[in-house]
Amino acid sequence: MNNRIYLFFLFTFCICGHIYPQSKSKADYNYLLYLPKDYFEQTKDYPLLIYLHGGSHKGNDLNKLKEYGLPYVVDQGNDFDFIIVSPQCPDDKYWSSEDWFEPLYAKILAEYRIDRNKVYLTGISMGGYGTFIVAMDYPDKFAAIAPLCGGCNDSDTTRICNLKDIPIWAFHGTDDDLIPISETERIVNALDGCNGKIEFTKLEGEGHGLQFLYEKCPQMYVWMLKQSRLDKP
Repeated sequence: MNNRIYLFFLFTFCICGHIYPQSKSKADYNYLLYLPKDYFEQTKDYPLLIYLHGGSHKGNDLNKLKEYGLPYVVDQGNDFDFIIVSPQCPDDKYWSSEDWFEPLYAKILAEYRIDRNKVYLTGISMGGYGTFIVAMDYPDKFAAIAPLCGGCNDSDTTRICNLKDIPIWAFHGTDDDLIPISETERIVNALDGCNGKIEFTKLEGEGHGLQFLYEKCPQMYVWMLKQSRLDKP
């Protein structure tokens, strides 16, 4: 191959690789669905909150998702102003392995009344990683994200500034011995360099188990509902 042509293709691949996610196969994931109690009494559109579970809840049994996190809080009878969708990642996958978001999002939009300017994403542990990465893949879809004890794969560090216009509230325990707090800190530092909108709450003395926040931190939901894509530049 002519050296000039080879260098052109190499340069194009590197540049595009920094901007766009690698092509992923489409996948349909099963999910739990929560509808606000007044959904069938109204005609309005509702905010959508997508929850990504941690690694221990992979599989094909949706009931596993109710053991902790947002599905657990919903299962306890708590009411929310969101439509909540909680997909389940297969055993041999990660949230970044396939493009599950686009098919799921299209299905939810087609079947339910969704306010597209108020779509939110949150997740814990593996789901915290997934929250960052899916938002990098689809930065124009989310009004805000809230990752718990997450991080970013090395291969995605060049795309962190894709998040700069998305309001982010990240949480991490200072004593996390499974995913060190430095994983979130490096994202915060990178976003500071491109004027990102990130609020970082360091939970002193807390380890990896931050699932209690979904029940004990209602401020997170209040904050989300204040965010809208209409407010983006």
